[in-house]
Amino acid sequence: MAFPVFCSRIKRPHPPFFVAIEREIEHCLLDTQQSNLGAFIILREAEDSDKQIDKGTNSELVEKEDNLDSEEKQLLSNLKVKIASHHPKHLKVHTLAYSKDSGTAQHKRSNKYLKQLCEQFTAVTKHQVLENLRYQGQIREEPERLLEELSHHAALCLENCRFFCGRQNLLDNIFHHIRQNNDKTHTALILYGPPGCGKTAVMCKLSEQVQAVLGQDTVVVIRLLGTSQLSSAIHSLLRDICLQVCLAFDLPPPPNQINQARSDLVLFLSNLLLTVSHCSTQTLVLFLDSVERLFPYDGAHRFYWLPKDCPPKVHIIISISTTEHDILKALQHTVPEAEAYFEVGPLSSEEGEEMLEILFAADRRQLSPAQQAYLWHNFPSGGQPLLFKLAFHEARKWASYTSPSELVIASTAQEAMHHLCEGLEKSHGTVLVAHALGYIASSRNGLSDMELKDILSLDDDVLSEIHHCHFPSSKSVLRLPPLHWAQLRSDMGECLAERKADGFTLLGFAHRQFVEMVQNRYLSKQDQIKRHFLLADFFKGTWSWGMKKPLVLPNFSRTLNADRKVAPQPLWFSDTVANRRKLSELPFHLLGAGRIEELKQDVLGNMNWISCKTIASGIQSVVDDFAMCTEQIDCPELHLVQNTLLLLKPAVSSIDSLEGKRLSILYTEVLARLLFLMPSYPDVIGKLCQQCVSWFSVCPYPVLIPLSGFLQPPGGPLNTTLTGFLKGVTAMALSSDYRLLVAGSQDGSVLVWNMEIIEMLHTLPGHSAEVRCVKVFGKGTCAVSAAMDHSLRIWNLTSGRAQFVIQDTHLEEQPSNCLHVDERHMIVYSSSDTKVNAWHLETAELIFQISGEATDAWMCSAVCSPRLMIMTMSEGGTLSLWNSITGELQSRRQLLGLQEEISTAGVLIQKQGKMIVGFSGGSLSMISSDGNSLLEKLPGRVGFVVASEDESILAAGFGEHVRVFLADSKGFHRLLAADLEHEGMVHTAVISPDNSIIVTGSETASIQVWSLTDQGLRTDRLDGMGAPATLLALYDCTLVSASSSAPYLKVWNLIYDQQQKTQAPVPETGCTALSHGGNYVYFTQPEERHKVIIWDTTEGAVCDTLDTSAQVRCLEIAEQNQLLFTGLVSGTVLIFPLNSRQDVACIPPPESQKPVNDIAVNKREKQLAIAYDDLVLVLDIIPADPCPVITRPTYTFYTQIPGSLVSSVAVLADYRVLYGMTSGDLFLYDCPQSAVFPLEAHRSQISCLESSHGEQWALSRSEDSLQHLWDLEFCQQEHEMHYYKPASLLKGIRCACFSKDDKYLYTGALDQSITVWDVASGALLAAQCIYTTASRMVPTADGFVATTQLGYIIHERFHCPQNASPQYNPLQNITATCTVKSRKKEGGNLSKQQYNQRSSSGNLIRTNKLSQICSVI
Repeated sequence: MAFPVFCSRIKRPHPPFFVAIEREIEHCLLDTQQSNLGAFIILREAEDSDKQIDKGTNSELVEKEDNLDSEEKQLLSNLKVKIASHHPKHLKVHTLAYSKDSGTAQHKRSNKYLKQLCEQFTAVTKHQVLENLRYQGQIREEPERLLEELSHHAALCLENCRFFCGRQNLLDNIFHHIRQNNDKTHTALILYGPPGCGKTAVMCKLSEQVQAVLGQDTVVVIRLLGTSQLSSAIHSLLRDICLQVCLAFDLPPPPNQINQARSDLVLFLSNLLLTVSHCSTQTLVLFLDSVERLFPYDGAHRFYWLPKDCPPKVHIIISISTTEHDILKALQHTVPEAEAYFEVGPLSSEEGEEMLEILFAADRRQLSPAQQAYLWHNFPSGGQPLLFKLAFHEARKWASYTSPSELVIASTAQEAMHHLCEGLEKSHGTVLVAHALGYIASSRNGLSDMELKDILSLDDDVLSEIHHCHFPSSKSVLRLPPLHWAQLRSDMGECLAERKADGFTLLGFAHRQFVEMVQNRYLSKQDQIKRHFLLADFFKGTWSWGMKKPLVLPNFSRTLNADRKVAPQPLWFSDTVANRRKLSELPFHLLGAGRIEELKQDVLGNMNWISCKTIASGIQSVVDDFAMCTEQIDCPELHLVQNTLLLLKPAVSSIDSLEGKRLSILYTEVLARLLFLMPSYPDVIGKLCQQCVSWFSVCPYPVLIPLSGFLQPPGGPLNTTLTGFLKGVTAMALSSDYRLLVAGSQDGSVLVWNMEIIEMLHTLPGHSAEVRCVKVFGKGTCAVSAAMDHSLRIWNLTSGRAQFVIQDTHLEEQPSNCLHVDERHMIVYSSSDTKVNAWHLETAELIFQISGEATDAWMCSAVCSPRLMIMTMSEGGTLSLWNSITGELQSRRQLLGLQEEISTAGVLIQKQGKMIVGFSGGSLSMISSDGNSLLEKLPGRVGFVVASEDESILAAGFGEHVRVFLADSKGFHRLLAADLEHEGMVHTAVISPDNSIIVTGSETASIQVWSLTDQGLRTDRLDGMGAPATLLALYDCTLVSASSSAPYLKVWNLIYDQQQKTQAPVPETGCTALSHGGNYVYFTQPEERHKVIIWDTTEGAVCDTLDTSAQVRCLEIAEQNQLLFTGLVSGTVLIFPLNSRQDVACIPPPESQKPVNDIAVNKREKQLAIAYDDLVLVLDIIPADPCPVITRPTYTFYTQIPGSLVSSVAVLADYRVLYGMTSGDLFLYDCPQSAVFPLEAHRSQISCLESSHGEQWALSRSEDSLQHLWDLEFCQQEHEMHYYKPASLLKGIRCACFSKDDKYLYTGALDQSITVWDVASGALLAAQCIYTTASRMVPTADGFVATTQLGYIIHERFHCPQNASPQYNPLQNITATCTVKSRKKEGGNLSKQQYNQRSSSGNLIRTNKLSQICSVI
């Protein structure tokens, strides 16, 4: 808010004017309750006001005091006092020095005064702008953005309704259709017609009158698509519509993770419309005008986002141009009902005349009778509203005396637009018109008024034409005279339209026909490149900040080097406000101008750009930029970076807010994925990696900095992530041609994807509870789903609509959990634990129902269509056979030997008419009408049974193993000699159609690929699922995995591009140890656990292999002593010298010969501890030449806790041993004193113990993700840290290590994250997701090195500034929960001397546990 500059000696204006100014100031500045952040006042005071000014003084700035009467002085003085007292902080006083100078001296003094005043004004204005930007950065963006969007569309609606006339029959028919369908399910309503027919005006008129038809409480949502940036992209359109509807109906807004994912928004909108229909008495009407103007990205023109059916009290009305044939055809495919389409035809001659009369009346113009007759004569049969508007635009220029013989009216819209341009060229010059319109047509989203002035000021051709007759008035500053553009814009009239984009009001063409005309008339290929070139210069800021651009003036034969005074284009206007105009336009124009190297350097290969645009517009906008560029640029590096962004998109999108510069997740993901490729691609990828490292070095908060690549690089197996569900995926099925994928979720939704293009095809809402199973039939045209809401829905996958909804009324019974479709007999069967229902596919009529006995519930059932048979087996072992056509019981018999076990899994072999059923006791039985026979007795509970597509191969999962069988004439026999083994429980498996591979998924989120043609050789391991893999689907070389614990699906490519495939530095490992800062890795492989491989990571090769006499249970390294300790299942510990080829030393097992559970070496490498089930050995490592010597145990003690075994051990230099038990108990045993100190127990098995380098601290961690940090000096707990991901079923810590200075604690969790803790305070400092599990960690000078289950080496530096921001949240980049409980330090700690005295006397520091009886041998 700026007010006039007041002078105490200025002559008083006329009283009314002065009073008006005073009232305005009092109203806007003095009476407001706001803080007036944007207000400032400059008061000018004259120095030495009592002095008389000489009569010869010629001053325009200071006048005689005699010219002011006393009343005027008092009024002005009172006003200044009010201002100063109300807003002293916003007051700036400028003092004008008194002077008697005249002439040149006075002129110079006045110039100096004005310059100082302008500088002061500029400084204050900049300060106020920055303050307001800071304030805007603190408020939530969504409501403000939505309000601005609604205001924009509301204003356009009012403008379009101003000149609306006629169309009453069309309006009545549409409202009649809406009223008829208001209380029932119906389709969307479509308005169609050619461009310029007035569809937008009809839509606006409908939105204006709909409340009068349906009730004043009707909620109206209207979007004139393409008129704003947010209404041009399908993602932002759906996001804002969802938010507006939620606010209108007082419903919770969409969560942030839904706002980030397009497919999630589609499902949210469908469910939202159902909620509005069921829970509200109000009607919702949604208008979407000109859907063809949506950006074609993200399948917007395939209308997968459009609800196929509108529930009662919800109406969707769409308009579309008939010239967009492909888009119209796609819409007709989505909404095939002919009665839903209404054509918007031309205006009749009477309606056209009425429209012209309204336009002339609004413009206060009137034609002469002769002119009016001529105008009506040119439209005898009416026409399109656009043609009438253009005719008005031409006729309004006619003078009253213009003869009809001199008048020209175009008969078509194209002709009228060319006439308009000819008139503009005649009035303003061809160059100015051609270039101004060309810039608007060449822009991505339009140009603002100020931008156009700057751009035209940079255009040498425009300025040369303007100054072809006279030299510019200034030699230092050269601008387009503002009047030139103002007059041109005024003469353009309604051909230009305002639209909102990038936070600005931009100018664009009102109709697409204008764009096409400008492109054809003014934009040849060469001209288009020139327009893009200058636009790129402008948005890049090439000629800003005082840079002078030369201009050659041919008529004057000289070059003018002048400042064009164009606006600068920084990437950030402030800490929180990005330059969205630059972010949006620059890549588009660099590409259009062919400036590819600049595009790579300044945009696509610039992490500052990528991070800024991610913050300002979301990661999807960055992906869209790369997609736009890679379509035209053949550059492998850009494709790799694009794929990297696609891989990291789910992680970045899941974060609630990327505030400020807290973008460590983005920089971490980019760096950890691209470091693999840095040596091969130095130009773009190499520079991106260097920029990431530079950003990390100045990061203002704690962060882990990747020093090596450890996340899956682009070109790997992970193709994409499919989102859209709100909860875990519980059912999944592929069509017979593998073209469609149908999946159901715990949230009750069913989604359909087109797997040819990996794009969502339909959202199928309707179920209100978890979907239990889905089946696809009809060659991919139909599907059936069953859910926990006791409903069965049959879907048409072509239209995306439910054909039938079958609701079971017996809600007390178990819902259906299995489906079978018999297409030959047109029957769908649904079965549960108590009944089997048969429904007709075409009528949904119940054919029959089979019910089991209440006292003998069914364990499994199957439908054998070829044999017209239904098989059911009860808990009591009764096998019943039913006719699958009639439901009649055919036979019943008692199966032998199955009463002791419970059925857990089964599969039907249709060709043989047999069921293969797995049981809780491990039995795998073949059941047929002839009875049952034991196929195999497996070692554990059968978790699943699957068969190949041709039913020739069978796989059964039990525990951590899968056994594979091959069909023969007698049944099945084992195909592979050895079982397939996972690290965790196996949940599911799938066999390829050609029977060449089997893919298995496990509890540990690991997916493994095995060759069935090469004796079960594992060919690949896919980590990154992020949740237990419970569902798999396989076709060709594409694998789809899903989890009941995750709301997404992963799509994998099992065949890599070998040129881009990045091998893991280390083959997959079992037991692992590290030395020399990660340069050497010692590990066993799952298939050869009796061998220890030594891997040189710098060379990427095996440097040695050590054979052991039995399988290795644990590994430990004494790096300084160059010793490798291997604990074996036989109980033996082998000691391998690493610096020589001497004989291997052996520590024999105790007499019980139990396996070694754990090995520990203290930090000084002087003692070794070996843990067995109930026995711990402590041995000295004695230095010797050439190799240290280890003799008999120095101390040995037994543990005596019934039913609990030693699970982990750590040894200290003073012969104290910390050991944890499988029961969660934890003890510190002092060997010299033979004293045991029980510590606070964990709730589950101790999984690991780690002591600090100074041996003051120790960490104990258990399988329930609980960590305790102990002060070993005083034998007391300092901190209890609990970190976990709520969505992960995997909990607990796998490995940990202290930093070299014992300040930090690094932990690797089973939930695939790495955390950093402050040892002194117990506070969490940083958390990072690595998409796999770290198996072993060792500290480095400034961080740590870790190995992962994938075989990658994680080498990271920990950057921790001394003063981090109080607002820093270590969980900002990860969805997890963390709690820390620290010990209250009341009364201080015991002194070390007191502690030693109490220990030597045998007294326990903590007495909450009984002492163990330990025997020293």
